Amino acid sequence: MTTVLLTLGRLPKALDLARGFSKAGCRVLVAEPYGWTLAGASRHAAREFKVPPPSAGKTAYLAALAQIAEREGVDLVVPVSEETMHVAHLAGMLPDGTRLFTMPPREVLALHDKASFVQKAAAMGLAVPESAPLGSAEAEALARSGPVVVKPVYSCSGNGLSILRGGEPLPPANPAQPMVVQRFVEGQEHSTCTIAQGGRVAATMVYRGALMSGSVAVAFERVDVPAIEAWVTRFVAETGWSGFISFDFIIDAAGVPYAIECNPRATSGVHFWEGADIARAVLEPGWTGPVRVRRERTLQQFYACLTETQGAMLRRKGFLPALRTLVTTRDVSWDKRDPWPFLSMIGTSWPIIWQSITKGARFGEVATVDVGWYED
Repeated sequence: MTTVLLTLGRLPKALDLARGFSKAGCRVLVAEPYGWTLAGASRHAAREFKVPPPSAGKTAYLAALAQIAEREGVDLVVPVSEETMHVAHLAGMLPDGTRLFTMPPREVLALHDKASFVQKAAAMGLAVPESAPLGSAEAEALARSGPVVVKPVYSCSGNGLSILRGGEPLPPANPAQPMVVQRFVEGQEHSTCTIAQGGRVAATMVYRGALMSGSVAVAFERVDVPAIEAWVTRFVAETGWSGFISFDFIIDAAGVPYAIECNPRATSGVHFWEGADIARAVLEPGWTGPVRVRRERTLQQFYACLTETQGAMLRRKGFLPALRTLVTTRDVSWDKRDPWPFLSMIGTSWPIIWQSITKGARFGEVATVDVGWYED
């Protein structure tokens, strides 16, 4: 039996992966700083291990993962979310024969870096917005020419992002927190999630937010955009990518998709695929079979949507659309054959809920703060 180690368990996509690998006949382990999580509560997870968070020390975090892999006879390590940038550094630390489903750290970090990603894609001739480092003459010229987005080079969930009108002064550059200035593209935002093996796309999912919590979608709708799929296929081929890889796009008024940033990891797009097919596409590097799509076109994260609906009621803005989404959309975590993760979600998510309350931040902003990569 193949043993698979997931390196995060708190998020719904981890639960989908755990269920999928289990249905594909694997023994599923979960490593997680919180200790008890959504995926760990599933009957499809054989064991869950508490590990120190990367924020408390990258060396200790990697050592803990390597020890689990050695002791448990792990065959495949699959990073789930923002911890991917850390987990990539396990290369060379794992036992012989243990495969890591992501690229080497230099390549992963080059795409996590929002400035470096744009340069890489532009060199391929792919559509990306003009971008420049904050503090440069090029950035000043961009800001004078029209609206721009200013965001940290390393960030997630829209943390630290601001949009400035044309001519509005840029903030001062801070060498301790490098930022990128990017031409603002007006249009509809779309996201993707791709499973890739050796530069070949096994499957790409394109989706867009149906209900937002800040800049994070908590309900999402799958859509068909061939131009985006073609963009992704070319990028994956040019980079020879293996692993999950995801992008955020804006489609402008002319129908041109501009990739505004890359997430070299899985995103919520995984919810739209059948879990066992995701597992097979990851387990088998030469997989050419289909990755089937679930029948639902729209899915939600129920508790996050509930919070947004309550907030909309208090703000007296957007309440009815949010309520409609809440009562008509299937939750990504509910499965009557595996009900405990959904029923215990308040308990398993309590560390995130508590941080959200005490810091006055949205759920998505604090969900991965202890596992994200924010510096070189």
